[in-house]
Amino acid sequence: MKDTLIIFDTTLRDGEQSPGASMTQDEKVRIAKALERMKVDVIEAGFAAASNGDFAAVRAVAQCITESVVCSLARANAADITKAAEAIAPAPRKRIHTFIATSPIHMEKKLRMHPDQVVQAAVGAVKLARTFTDDVEFSCEDAGRSEPDFLCRIIEAAIDAGARTINIPDTVGYTLPHMFGELIRSLIERIPNAHKAVFSVHCHNDLGLAVANSLAAALNGARQIECTINGLGERAGNAALEEIVMAIRTRADVFPFDTRIDTTQIVPTSRLVSGITGFPVQPNKAIVGANAFAHESGIHQDGVLKHRQTYEIMRAEDVGWSANRLVLGKHSGRAAFRARLEELGYTFKSDAELAEAFARFKDLADKKHEIFDEDLQALVSETQHAQAHERVQLLELEAMSKTGVRPVARVALLVDGQRCEAQAQGDGPVDAVFAAIENIVKTGAKLLLFSVNNITTGTDAQGEVTVRLAREGRTVNGQGADTDIVIASAKAYVNAVNRLSAASVLRAHPQFESAGP
Repeated sequence: MKDTLIIFDTTLRDGEQSPGASMTQDEKVRIAKALERMKVDVIEAGFAAASNGDFAAVRAVAQCITESVVCSLARANAADITKAAEAIAPAPRKRIHTFIATSPIHMEKKLRMHPDQVVQAAVGAVKLARTFTDDVEFSCEDAGRSEPDFLCRIIEAAIDAGARTINIPDTVGYTLPHMFGELIRSLIERIPNAHKAVFSVHCHNDLGLAVANSLAAALNGARQIECTINGLGERAGNAALEEIVMAIRTRADVFPFDTRIDTTQIVPTSRLVSGITGFPVQPNKAIVGANAFAHESGIHQDGVLKHRQTYEIMRAEDVGWSANRLVLGKHSGRAAFRARLEELGYTFKSDAELAEAFARFKDLADKKHEIFDEDLQALVSETQHAQAHERVQLLELEAMSKTGVRPVARVALLVDGQRCEAQAQGDGPVDAVFAAIENIVKTGAKLLLFSVNNITTGTDAQGEVTVRLAREGRTVNGQGADTDIVIASAKAYVNAVNRLSAASVLRAHPQFESAGP
């Protein structure tokens, strides 16, 4: 029988460290449930000590996840570890993931600690964590630039102290596959008590090698890979879960192990994460990109029609691509609407939330001939955003764009229950709309990103707009969807304004502390 490779997903922790990718507690819970449906082994729910908001989110995930292990990151100190233990306490299966930097540059410049002090801190952290749970993971931050002899020393001590998973992170994406694989093999061979722990890897994608490095490590003895949905993560991101899982599944002739992942959940989960974070998936992204299974070349089309495997090494259906349509229209009932959304993994907290989503569905049915699952996902996401942050609402919008004339827009907003109107010019209708909204709300925020994606195909397709605003060190994403792209843009900007003013964004983001492995 093949070994099992443990999939450790850190979308909720390391993925959230992408600037602008902050998630609300409810959004983290939705993603965690999707990861559990996918049969992810370990879900790193966050960095509990980073802020009260992070603590609450980790605890909320721990309260709703029953099958996957729920994990919290913690620096190698008593305060972090105690906080992590408290946050994950409700989970039936729980893990504390503690770490400390081990590279010369990190120990000297960041920690200002001698190697002996680092070893002592690591051992103390693992021992304390073991008083809360038997499942303790220890990470050597920046292991890719650490001295192998020192890694052997601190890992042996951590295992003796009770660590049962040892993580070797390539924190800055510095290593190359053959070098990283050799490092993993050497550590397992040299460390006397290596057999008492599962070796893990956590690779960053600064050189575009995160997946390659992870797979090379697994071929050399690592039996846990830490990764994220869509490769989300700080800087250039992390190893992409979908690429790792499908490489292993597709090349079963090469890899002497497999994962427990339900691959049919990959695309739905990818879309969920993309929608919540506002980070669109590039069309040519492996596995989950819109073009991943598309063929335009005549030669390719001919080959695929004759035999799929001439140009496809995977089946689209195996990773969750399908032609699923919601066969409902304006006369469809609420029960059928709710049932289809539950099949897609969405639940409603209240009848009021269901009623609002159903009303939006009816409005959409009047505009669109065919409604796809992607339309529903965008619709529900927009409803839940609106339910959470309603201080500002879009009432009316009028935009004029004419050749040779500077575009102008007029908007009417409901702000704290009061109707407000403003008009502004801009370089285009969208720019004019944003200026008009700003004339009312006066956030003073800087627009960092304006992204437009079509949710489905066709001229009546909904456009999904992501707007990223920054103010006073806070970065938020807003989203809006509509068959009219200007209206979708206004909705996205208003959504971002609401998020910017919401108390939930007043939190210490982990990236401003110690970012972790």
